[in-house]
Amino acid sequence: QVQLVESGGGLVQAGGSLRLSCATSGLSIGSRAMGWFRQAPGKEREFVAAINWSGSSTLYADSVKGRFTISKDNAKNTVYLQMNSLKPEDAAIYYCAVDLAMWQPADTRMEEYDYWGQGTQVIVSS
Repeated sequence: QVQLVESGGGLVQAGGSLRLSCATSGLSIGSRAMGWFRQAPGKEREFVAAINWSGSSTLYADSVKGRFTISKDNAKNTVYLQMNSLKPEDAAIYYCAVDLAMWQPADTRMEEYDYWGQGTQVIVSS
């Protein structure tokens, strides 16, 4: 059974940092692309960042480029999202997702991902 469990969310002041983790079980992420998405209250879920199967290529939403960094540790079967210079508009529930297909590039499209975590909430105070 594939499971993704996010952690690391919380309350942070604007300008601060958080590191989100997504621990995955039931499959190996070493050969799989992964992504982070977020959903703010009253808004649709949106793409944040993605990493290809090897970890050599990443994609970011324009709104987070230069502030967020996605990475993965294959040995720990975990993907991370380092978030710096947080803004109030970054507040949302953050979800990680995995593409079940192997050897895939990073992808911004939600429909490319097969399994999702339950999310971790990020609150940014101004």
